[in-house]
Amino acid sequence: MSNCNHDCGSCGKECGERQGGSPFQIKPLREGCRVGKVYGVVSGKGGVGKSMVTSQLAVSMRREGYQVAVLDADVTGPSIPKAFGVHTQAMSDGEALLPVTTRSGIQLMSVNLLLENETDPVIWRGPVIGGVVQQFWGDVLWQDVDYMFVDMPPGTGDVALNVFQTLPVDGVIIVASPQELVSMVVEKAVKMAKMMNIPILGLVENMSYVACPDCGRKIYLFGEGKTEEAAAKYGLPLLAKMPIDPQLAKLVDDGAIESFEGHWLDGVVEAILKDRQE
Repeated sequence: MSNCNHDCGSCGKECGERQGGSPFQIKPLREGCRVGKVYGVVSGKGGVGKSMVTSQLAVSMRREGYQVAVLDADVTGPSIPKAFGVHTQAMSDGEALLPVTTRSGIQLMSVNLLLENETDPVIWRGPVIGGVVQQFWGDVLWQDVDYMFVDMPPGTGDVALNVFQTLPVDGVIIVASPQELVSMVVEKAVKMAKMMNIPILGLVENMSYVACPDCGRKIYLFGEGKTEEAAAKYGLPLLAKMPIDPQLAKLVDDGAIESFEGHWLDGVVEAILKDRQE
């Protein structure tokens, strides 16, 4: 297009510059694969528990009886396989990659499942990482998936942009913590989703409180109500408040996230099921 400014984040899918091999095209699934709804789990910064929420959400939806998959798009900081206790390498049938299936039947694909040593660093530039994410979508034999959750990289950089532009994301769940910067961090994630015309299901506040082991009283270490204020500011529902729970952290360390007990994310599950019906 004559007026193209090469900023694909601001132009429509009909733009001619997107045709003819542009990387900003949704790659089709392999023949015989099916993926229903795709939701990205995002955060404006790292360290807020995005992968924890992704893992628990996948487990929660699996317990509802749905076929679930997790695509780990956090290529340089993959942690999904560890949470599920998966340490084997993904296999290939000669033409496509096969997702690794967890104990409860959740399909996973992550760069850690392709490395010879899962502790090896991924020192790749953005375009290479974006290509890997596209391969995870189009070159993996996803088997009859009802819900796929994409564990997004933190922030609003080129990798997150690439995911939004090359995967058919139906909506995003924004994860935040209640520290002082939460409003600014949430605003960045909200603005990016709106710029990409992707619906926002709502917010999840992680590390919201600590429950006293003796009396059960909730202790708000970082103050109370900050994420609620941010949610109200942007007209978004606050879907869940997750506590700081040492037992939950231990389950992740032990690769046993599928054994967690808790209903913190019931509000997110309800929002997803409602979105399916609309």
